[in-house]
Amino acid sequence: MDSPSLPSPQEPVSLAQSLHDVLSDLHQRPYPHVPNPPSCKKRASVALILRVRPTYNHWPDPSSFPPPTDSASASAKTRLDTFFLQSWVQNGEPEALFIKRASRVGDRWTGHVALPGGKRDPEDADDKEAAIREASEEIGLDLTTNDCVYVGNLPERVVTSSWGTVPLMVLCPYVFLLTSSDSPTLKLQPTEVASTHWVPLRALLSSSLRTVEHVDMSQRLANMGGLISRLAYRSLMGFMQFAAIQLSPTESLQCNSTPGYVPGNTQPPASLFQRWKSWCVGGQAESNTQSQPLLLWGLTLGILADFLDMLPPHTAVELWNYPNFTAPDLRLLINTLTYRLRKRNRQQVKSGARPSNTAVDSQTAALPVTKVTSDSKADHNQVGIGGLGVGRYYGPSDQSPDESTYAVGIMLNGYYDRVRVAIYMFVVWRIALGSTAAIYAWKLLRRLR
Repeated sequence: MDSPSLPSPQEPVSLAQSLHDVLSDLHQRPYPHVPNPPSCKKRASVALILRVRPTYNHWPDPSSFPPPTDSASASAKTRLDTFFLQSWVQNGEPEALFIKRASRVGDRWTGHVALPGGKRDPEDADDKEAAIREASEEIGLDLTTNDCVYVGNLPERVVTSSWGTVPLMVLCPYVFLLTSSDSPTLKLQPTEVASTHWVPLRALLSSSLRTVEHVDMSQRLANMGGLISRLAYRSLMGFMQFAAIQLSPTESLQCNSTPGYVPGNTQPPASLFQRWKSWCVGGQAESNTQSQPLLLWGLTLGILADFLDMLPPHTAVELWNYPNFTAPDLRLLINTLTYRLRKRNRQQVKSGARPSNTAVDSQTAALPVTKVTSDSKADHNQVGIGGLGVGRYYGPSDQSPDESTYAVGIMLNGYYDRVRVAIYMFVVWRIALGSTAAIYAWKLLRRLR
């Protein structure tokens, strides 16, 4: 009997096989628990839910399915190995589930593309239970069934605001794998979720879908001077530009509780006055958001960067761009002041290391999570004002065997401090430029008289 042919060294490894390796690694080497900062008591959890979509030429045959395993006795590694041995899985398309949050007044992340999740409640046993509960409440998906494998966690991170100075919460991402070939039935909570979207990992890894998202940072001045301050801020500095991925879903589910709702562009386009009013107040003109592209950016992109960079071609972090502003002179100033820091941080990312194995639960103390550079003090991994990512932990640990890069949090180390300096210099420059222009204009008017 002939033995099965093995792939040649030149034959590329399939994405499903690479995903198997990554999930096995995440299960065997969990990330450490991160305690709350002294001034912050909130914790939140999100669920990165994965599945493999069968392809037409490799449709699953129920008669060839492996015998069901007892989830109470079978380890997660055994269940992962059994799942990825199936032919339809090896030739399938791995996908991740995203939600588009419902629009809510006062919600910091209203309308954003995100992962199912939310704040931890007092009745939650631990952070993982919070992620499971939130997935059940928001999209009606039970992550405790035999068709779901809890894989492990991604790096926990301190989410901050006010340019990285005020901690908001500790965010804990957990990874789950659905093992059924059928698409799960979802029940969307209308007040929380506007839609759900299954997106291929292959699309998330593609450089052709990388884009930017422009964010109106003047809305953060709502309680600091009102409309005049926002208008002045926006006119002076423009919008802030963040790295983003344009999502291309294979399956979407819309949620609407309005009786008689018909999907599609049922609302007329916004008038010129509505767009001007929206620009002034910092909101969005009323329009059908379904026609707008789905952009993954900010905090959720940071979480996905941790995960995607483990998969070939290991360029998820390299494709990420530093946040900047649209005003040309401010943009040039930031690029100049941060050039050496960005270069150093990218080199530091490529030489990063993984932590030793550490249990992840509410009772485990965190390992030392400091990173030291030649010209900066030790600092904890944090997420910047845009919510972008966190790096893997530094310190005495085993070196990553593939020398792959890690998340964007390492690259952001010290970046926003330089951005603040650049903004101060930019304001002084603009004031000096405006004053000079005003003096010359006044002198010109006097000559004309």
